Amino acid sequence: MLPRIRCAHLLLLLVPFSARAGVTCADVLKSLGNQLVDPTCFQSADLTTANPSTTPANNSLTGLPAGAFTPVTDRGVIAPSAGKRTPITKTVPGVQLNARIASDPAGQARFLLRLPNDWNGRLVVAGASGTRSEFNGDFAWSDYVLQQGYAYASQNKGVLNLSIVTLVPPPPADPLACRLNPASPVFVHFFDNDPGQPFTRWAEFMIKGAQLARDGVKAGYGRSPRFSYAVGTSNGGYQVRRAVELAPDLFDGGVDWEGTFVDEHAPNILTDLPPAILNFPDYVASGFNGAGTAANNIRGAGYPPDIVSGAVSFWGLYNAQFWEVTQCQWQKRLDPTYDTYGSGTGTYNYVSRLSFSDVGAQFAAFATTGKIRRPLVTVAGTMDALLPIDHHARAYARKVAAASKHGRDNDGDRPASRLYEIQNGNHIETFQDVFPQLELIEPHAQRAFDLLVRQVENNVPLPPDQCVPRGRSIADSPAQAGHCASLFVP
Repeated sequence: MLPRIRCAHLLLLLVPFSARAGVTCADVLKSLGNQLVDPTCFQSADLTTANPSTTPANNSLTGLPAGAFTPVTDRGVIAPSAGKRTPITKTVPGVQLNARIASDPAGQARFLLRLPNDWNGRLVVAGASGTRSEFNGDFAWSDYVLQQGYAYASQNKGVLNLSIVTLVPPPPADPLACRLNPASPVFVHFFDNDPGQPFTRWAEFMIKGAQLARDGVKAGYGRSPRFSYAVGTSNGGYQVRRAVELAPDLFDGGVDWEGTFVDEHAPNILTDLPPAILNFPDYVASGFNGAGTAANNIRGAGYPPDIVSGAVSFWGLYNAQFWEVTQCQWQKRLDPTYDTYGSGTGTYNYVSRLSFSDVGAQFAAFATTGKIRRPLVTVAGTMDALLPIDHHARAYARKVAAASKHGRDNDGDRPASRLYEIQNGNHIETFQDVFPQLELIEPHAQRAFDLLVRQVENNVPLPPDQCVPRGRSIADSPAQAGHCASLFVP
């Protein structure tokens, strides 16, 4: 028979914890009051996105330009289209709190906390993709974990999104403005290119968000979370990697969904994007000739093969929505003296710029180390044409493996690390609406989360690194261990 104390402990882990008289805003605000600015807290009959009040309207914060705060848009960026998202099968009553973080000198850091009345004793802290808000994970992560009883928190990496500079030619005088795509007259200004917004803040506010969340959980339920997990997508996946590298006291593990690989050595985002930008017009001019020089140059830069359906190209979707604007945003932050549109986005040469700027040192300042201190699961698509899998997900896995060869300090074996490659998965879930051959990553990321929890809490080994074939699931005994032999299966 188990000792009585241990039985009680196991019961706490298995049975949802119903707050004494329901979680109250008064308790949470009393604990977090001096750490937040302009808090909004309310008791909600349902914390899922089935309740429209869960996610504020775009541009609903007074005093900010249009585009700076876009929660409704943000939650759809990483999620599949309606009808393919996380099923909502129950209401989740509880408390929602959102506010600005008082300690941020830039005044832009924001925080979100959702506390379900029926709490399972655990906390999930989410990163944010791109330059998105703290509501970025509402469809993909919040709806999934809240229905299981987890408390949920998120943050915005300490920065607002963007403002529109001009909608018509000529190009603006703003030296930090980026156009939305090569054919667009629309230029925007990203807040994270401003002074005082180095990308080093991304890890800082992932950690700060976890600290605030733990304080809020303790105030709401009367005790701290038993386990805490980090989740995030794209730049939010980068935040997860840094969380398990830097803050093992706050996180018990993490799920990194196609995180951005950051390293001062090639490959990185500023070595990958220019060849794609440079060669795409010639590829179009060739009639989408997959055997031509332009296509070979794009694939040679690490990108997966194109998919063409009539006049629509998979690469073309990325070119129109992500390639140039992302290159501009990162270059303006990390190498601001480069003449973006005069010298060219596609002709940017990272290696040569190392001699003319401090771009290498800028990258090094927020680079991932691979020295994980808590279990980490990475889920990435083989058809990712923004963060190519070999230069991002696999590159980070290689860095983790290299770090593990140097051993641990004095605390045992290095935590588990897994890479699950989703064959035909890509960076943007909604692209499946155009190309049905693509595979959604969201259900695999959520499955990976459940497997991580099982490993952390029950010591069940994670399935091995594997290629998850199109239409299949992460398997305990995979048909193809390691990397996918084919990036695309028609």
